Amino acid sequence: MKLETNRAGILKRMQSDYECFIPHNLKELKLDIDDQLQSLINKAYLLLGRLDGMAITLPDIDLFVSMYVQKEAVISSQIEGTQASLIDVLQKDRNNEKIKDTEEIVNYIKATNYAFKRLEELPLCMRLIKETHSVLLSGVRGNEKSPGEFRKSQNWIGYTGCTLNTASFVPPSPEEMEHSLSDLEKYIHEDSSISNLIKTALIHYQFETIHPFLDGNGRMGRLLIVLFLKERGLIEYPVLYLSYFFKKNRNRYYELLNNVRIKGEFEEWIKFFIEGICEISEDAISSIQKILKLKRIDMEKIRNIPKGNISSLLLVYDYLLKHPFLETEDIRLLSDLSKPTVNKLLETLTELEILELVEEKKRYKQYVYKKYVDILSEGTIL
Repeated sequence: MKLETNRAGILKRMQSDYECFIPHNLKELKLDIDDQLQSLINKAYLLLGRLDGMAITLPDIDLFVSMYVQKEAVISSQIEGTQASLIDVLQKDRNNEKIKDTEEIVNYIKATNYAFKRLEELPLCMRLIKETHSVLLSGVRGNEKSPGEFRKSQNWIGYTGCTLNTASFVPPSPEEMEHSLSDLEKYIHEDSSISNLIKTALIHYQFETIHPFLDGNGRMGRLLIVLFLKERGLIEYPVLYLSYFFKKNRNRYYELLNNVRIKGEFEEWIKFFIEGICEISEDAISSIQKILKLKRIDMEKIRNIPKGNISSLLLVYDYLLKHPFLETEDIRLLSDLSKPTVNKLLETLTELEILELVEEKKRYKQYVYKKYVDILSEGTIL
């Protein structure tokens, strides 16, 4: 790795005869924010406000947040090589083929929920980040790589089999890492004239550059985005799945992160990041609108049935929104209804084109609320 400028940091030669990158304190950074970038930032604030306002007014906010967190968890984990889709996660109790991959995604969901809950008690600090990382890697791939602990050895990024001297990027040494993390924590909390959206972009870049864990840095870095936005009051709920944008533009994402280090191109990275905020905010708003419309149409279908157990059908429909894949036995466990009654309810929902039959076995039938799943799973199919 050769630097064209020292704007972002310096290379330091270590005793073991390799060079690592030491990022400068973000506090010292001077940015050139032109009118075009400022206009983009203003647009991002408006869209984030609209998204968060729409989320707050939803009648089933916990349901929507749960689904959006699952979507972000799936895509963020896919970036790291996890071979599971949102459909696999929704079917996790019925699909053993991808159990390890879905467990990693479930951990990401748990980590997100844990971190948002802890933000009610703690500021966004390194302690909270380590605790969240411990939840993220608990019992899954990477569990042997010190979950919840910052690394005490040198790591590096590059092709399989590369060494410290042939790696494409070598983060700061453990000693330098501690200084960099301390500076980052102070930067997170200090008030400045810099836009919080710009700070979010810079914090994500700096965390990825420091790479403080032996595993899980990418997922933690992306989770850090919504945690900072939450702490600064820009979002109330984790409904911004920015990993979708990073996944679609994966090569550009890594290229721009590297260009900051090598060429000092902070402004290009910030522009890309803010474009992602705008695009994903618009996408999330559109998804909410589609789901609300679908729910309104399908509930109207149920209420307009001339004869039928409408209250029981609505009970099943409410269950569907939380568990869009279901079997006959799921509804029997949910209620005191007999098997023939449950079968009749599911047949009615199928006739109304709300449910689709996925699989029919001798002892059970599996159904899916496909229109709902299709909206949610956009961008998560491998």
